Amino acid sequence: MKHLGKVGLALGGGGAKGFAHIGVLKALEDYQVPVHQLAGTSMGAIVGVLYAAGFKADEILELLREEKVWNWFKLDILKGGLVNLNGAKEALEKHIGHSSFEQLSMPFSVTASNLNTGKLKVINQGQQLFDWVMASCSVPVAFSPVTIDGHTYVDGGLFMNLPVEPIMYSCDTVIGSSVIIDKKMEVSMNPKDVAERVFNLSIIHNQRSSKLHCDYYFEFKKLNDFSMWDFHRFEDIVNIGYKTAKKKIEKEMLPAPINDN
Repeated sequence: MKHLGKVGLALGGGGAKGFAHIGVLKALEDYQVPVHQLAGTSMGAIVGVLYAAGFKADEILELLREEKVWNWFKLDILKGGLVNLNGAKEALEKHIGHSSFEQLSMPFSVTASNLNTGKLKVINQGQQLFDWVMASCSVPVAFSPVTIDGHTYVDGGLFMNLPVEPIMYSCDTVIGSSVIIDKKMEVSMNPKDVAERVFNLSIIHNQRSSKLHCDYYFEFKKLNDFSMWDFHRFEDIVNIGYKTAKKKIEKEMLPAPINDN
């Protein structure tokens, strides 16, 4: 393995597609690539906080199976049919057992978008760990916003979907993992598909600059066949993340073989 120094890992948002990050973590573990610092947005925040709390990739996958992760995201009829994240929050509280950034096993940052000020919020300290993770996951229009200290927050991907900037100055090597692909695509007239594409376009735009700061960058073309709502297909998504990251690590992060000829 090449000398990497202090490694920071940025996990981007993308709904159910973000489960691919678990596969990335598994591949990094298999090749003994250490992670010293984490930052996550949206689903990257959920996966990231579990890893920062000390769970290994296989343990996170088993947790998702045990909890039936698709049940974490429920329609809230009282709030106009928006999805609430109570199930996800309760599961994290149960398995992590504390609500403090400082008690995590490694430094962890999460992003959220402040609707009142129109600015990005990056948080990495305090006792409201799960509130901030849920705020980071609250996709506008589809998910219920989260109110913290009198301010209303939605998905951090609105302003910074690939949270490289919070870790780039304190790490020697930055690895980015993004599940939103920057490419042209056909879009149906289904309102849900249109809404997903519109949000993804804002993500694609803001993560282009973040990508430039990555020493290694994982993206997953095979996820084009998946929707951000495919929570029940998490095992397939994790497997794509693992296989893609494994090839990338072998190609770019391992020392080149010695040619004896």
